[in-house]
Amino acid sequence: MAGSGEEKTEKPTPKRRREARKEGQIARTPDLGGWLSILVLGLAVGPLLGHEVDAWRRLITASLTAAEHPSVPLAMQLLGNGARHAFFALLTMSGIVLVVGVSSAIAQGGMIVSPKLVKPSLKKLDPIKGFKKVFGPKALWDGAKMLLKSAVVALFGYLTVKSVMPLVGGLVPIPTTIDIVHDKALGLIRNAALAALVMAAADYAVQRRRVNKQMRMSRTEVKQEHKQSEGDPLVKSAIRSRQLAAARNRMIADIPNADVVLTNPTHVAIALRYSGEAAPRVVARGAGAIAARIRETATEARVPLVQDVPLARALYRSCEVGQEIPRELWTAVAQVLAFVISRRRAGQYGGHHRSPRADQPLPDVPVAGRRRRPAPAAGDRTDRTDDRTRDRNDDRNDDLTRTPARRRSAG
Repeated sequence: MAGSGEEKTEKPTPKRRREARKEGQIARTPDLGGWLSILVLGLAVGPLLGHEVDAWRRLITASLTAAEHPSVPLAMQLLGNGARHAFFALLTMSGIVLVVGVSSAIAQGGMIVSPKLVKPSLKKLDPIKGFKKVFGPKALWDGAKMLLKSAVVALFGYLTVKSVMPLVGGLVPIPTTIDIVHDKALGLIRNAALAALVMAAADYAVQRRRVNKQMRMSRTEVKQEHKQSEGDPLVKSAIRSRQLAAARNRMIADIPNADVVLTNPTHVAIALRYSGEAAPRVVARGAGAIAARIRETATEARVPLVQDVPLARALYRSCEVGQEIPRELWTAVAQVLAFVISRRRAGQYGGHHRSPRADQPLPDVPVAGRRRRPAPAAGDRTDRTDDRTRDRNDDRNDDLTRTPARRRSAG
């Protein structure tokens, strides 16, 4: 893999974390759920045991009373009561263990089923890796944890036994001794569980640090992953160029359906079509090389070209392909369309013409990006998605290909 010899100093990406999670590579310690269950049982066993002792005392009393007049139905009833009490006691304790265990597993990363961990693999039989597992840092840490937990439990056990030793063989009544020993035993369980939970939290921190270190990536891996997820920039640029070319070809194909092409005269070209709607609509627009292609296509299709510098500039700034012209330019465009329609009725098509419109100042109109685009008319084959991007690319390409003389004439 590329970048395998490179130092892994980058934090894992979200994709790398998801892949590691699917493979079961998450920070988790089994001690947390086990000792937490023991702690909860140590807290709950006191009230539970007291309730069960009272229930069994009543059951034994009822059994002794029933012995005076024994019968099979009564014996079955007593047996059923005893079995029911034992079942509910075991169900309660197992339910506590189950809930605590599942909750701790979810808190450490959720319930994950990773088939890769149980899939047979020859790598698992590698003796070198097995030797590293037995004598590696992880094995040493696990051994230290086991010794520490054993020492803590032994210490609490010793202190508990030492505290109850004066009661043995003394004058303390047996019921009192049983109560004291009961409390001491529960205290031993709680204290040992709390100490073990502290060690389990430390173990979880170590496991989390180890997993994060294993998931670290090199800069090359991060770049490759970004390229795979986002796509190769060269491929994306080629696809975008093809999309723009296809959209431009569709725009050029609509020019024969236009009624007039307004020019600047060489830099800007705007093709308009009026089909009885509220206002004429822009069929094609472009500058520089695109404007030249629009003029060439219009000439071949015998669409009249009208030179009107201020009107062409205003339409170019305020309209996009597929958009109706702004209301402020209706009057000026109507004069041009009236001139074109009168020539068409006389049987005259195509040609280059001066604008019939007098040199009247045009009102200010908003730029194209600030105008709301209405829905396209029926049969309008313009691509609304690519219009804005296409126009920006047209302007950029025209600025690069325009000669200084043409820049001066366009200005």
